[in-house]
Amino acid sequence: MQEIMAILPASVRNIMTVLPSTVLEVLEEIRLRQNQPLEIRYGQQTSYVTPAGQITSIARQGWVFTQEHVVKLLNQVSQHSLYALEEELKRGYITVVGGHRIGIAGKVVLERGEVKGIRDVTSFNIRIAREKKGVAQKVMPYLFEKGTLRNTLVISPPMCGKTTLLRDIARQISYGSEWSSSRKVGIVDERSELAGCLQGVPQRDVGPRTDVLDACPKAIGMMMLIRSMSPDVLIVDEIGRPEDGDAVWEAIHAGVAVVCSAHGSDVEEVARRPMLGKLIRHGAFSRYIVLSRSRGVGTIQAIYDSSLNPVKKEQPA
Repeated sequence: MQEIMAILPASVRNIMTVLPSTVLEVLEEIRLRQNQPLEIRYGQQTSYVTPAGQITSIARQGWVFTQEHVVKLLNQVSQHSLYALEEELKRGYITVVGGHRIGIAGKVVLERGEVKGIRDVTSFNIRIAREKKGVAQKVMPYLFEKGTLRNTLVISPPMCGKTTLLRDIARQISYGSEWSSSRKVGIVDERSELAGCLQGVPQRDVGPRTDVLDACPKAIGMMMLIRSMSPDVLIVDEIGRPEDGDAVWEAIHAGVAVVCSAHGSDVEEVARRPMLGKLIRHGAFSRYIVLSRSRGVGTIQAIYDSSLNPVKKEQPA
């Protein structure tokens, strides 16, 4: 939390620091909207925070984030140079030290039908990046068959831990484990969440043999990495566009294993989308991992093979 506290305006920081440690330890989001109460998400709950740093479900009791605070937060995040964040503002979020991501909303500026930036920023969503090493341990046995890494699709609704899981899968493959020797990993991190790069340097431990293309479109990045870095494995978060599907096929046909994710609550829902449905029908993936929050963030709801049958663990050699 020290990295988060460092970018908050003093008035917000003073309130946040007196929150109970039990809340801070599981804090997921800090939402700040101009002229609206401070809102936080932690564990399975969403609450407002009073000026005294107390939790409340009543909006009118919450501490109000003003236009003055908007300016201060923008100055803190940009180090008083919004021009330096021009590219990030086009994407609608800013990545800060520690790999934490700040989503922003406001008036969108268009140029020739494309987003040029966001001005008159009025909303911030500070998403706390928590590095949970070892969370992939429970799925690693399912990803390998006789030492071969299976192409895998992680399916998850928002806020169920898919990015955290993918990050740790990348780390374990890069370092090597009881299931496999160390392999070269390529990460295409379009939204700067997997590796949490700052000025190109990963802020999260994604392994010693991992190369990252930060803020790069997924389809383009996958082809770039295959040509330039010869990865054994590609890790990609949230595929969905037609070109993403084409790139997945290209990677598979090039002999590169692919571990990626998609938004959804189950395989059936994901299969109804044109691109993902095509990949599933044609057997692009040998493993499907479905996540939920039924028993907390990162619950493994189900694991299936290419025929959508439940799979069993392979015992280590």
